[in-house]
Amino acid sequence: MQDDLFGDTLPKPPSADVAATVRSVPSSTRNAEPAARRTRSGTVALIVPDDALKALAAALPPRLRLGTSSWTYPGWKGLVWEGEHSDTQLSKQGLAVYAQHPLMRTVSIDRSFYRPLTVSQYERYASQVPDDFRFVVKAPSVVTDALVRSEDGRGREPNPAFLSPELACSECVEPALQGLGHKLGALVFQLSPLPLTQLDRLPTLLDRLRAMLLVLPPLAPLAPDGVIAVEVRDPEWLTPDFAAVLREAGATYCLGLHAKMPPLQDQLPMLRALWPGPLVCRWNLNPVHGPYGYEDAERMYEPYNQLHHPDLDTRAALAAVIAGITGRGQNAFLTISNHAEGCAPLTVRGLAEEIAKQATV
Repeated sequence: MQDDLFGDTLPKPPSADVAATVRSVPSSTRNAEPAARRTRSGTVALIVPDDALKALAAALPPRLRLGTSSWTYPGWKGLVWEGEHSDTQLSKQGLAVYAQHPLMRTVSIDRSFYRPLTVSQYERYASQVPDDFRFVVKAPSVVTDALVRSEDGRGREPNPAFLSPELACSECVEPALQGLGHKLGALVFQLSPLPLTQLDRLPTLLDRLRAMLLVLPPLAPLAPDGVIAVEVRDPEWLTPDFAAVLREAGATYCLGLHAKMPPLQDQLPMLRALWPGPLVCRWNLNPVHGPYGYEDAERMYEPYNQLHHPDLDTRAALAAVIAGITGRGQNAFLTISNHAEGCAPLTVRGLAEEIAKQATV
């Protein structure tokens, strides 16, 4: 394996000085809110892609699918769609428009984490996107959270269904596979932060994880690009034993860029241990907010129409990883949250520009 496969040889990172960082953002991403024409009807319409955007999309690796976490944000006017729309309207019409954007070839269905979706719900999603579009689906928390939580997110009691093989199949894999078919890209089991009593029992949890993963139905017959990925929010999981479980089950590690986890470079040994295989990455939360800063990011970033904390180091590192993996014939699925830098569509474009720039060096 070449040393630079997962981005060990990276371009020199930009200056850490905040002002210099903002100045170095490409002009296409600095413009926080491009002028948007109001639509005259009640329908949602795609922005008119300019030649630069089309050329940027054409320059990306064919095996790379970039996208965002969900799509129902009114603040994306002028970036994805034209005019003013409510989140309710976007939840109904936004996906079909989003999927026409030249850079958006995947999206993370996050609502499935809070409540399992049905086959018919997945079928409606699949009917709204092109044939080459692929979905990233989050498994429901009833399977992936060790705790039953109250509405404010606090753990109340142990979850008896945590890592249940039966529920993982019936409430997650089977409906997503049947409803999305070949448009299923990555099915992510995001294991929520564990209570201390569970962290002390990781070998037991690894056995339970192995048992669950081994009974999941194969994705390939209906979804040739489909992959099962496991994302964690406790760095204690990142061990050779964890990698061995994933490898035995034919699953992969989801690179989780979140303030609870180590930096990207420190997670790369997991990808090396599972090589060759696809990349699944979810860029979730900027580290400036700390491990429990989701609500702070939400307050600062809404309505998600401009970049607040451009993270050029992460963009450069991700671009190198993507080049190494897609350049050797593997797929890459990467979804970005508004909480990564402030505006997911602008981060997608900024990352795409970094990928294209590195390809010409």
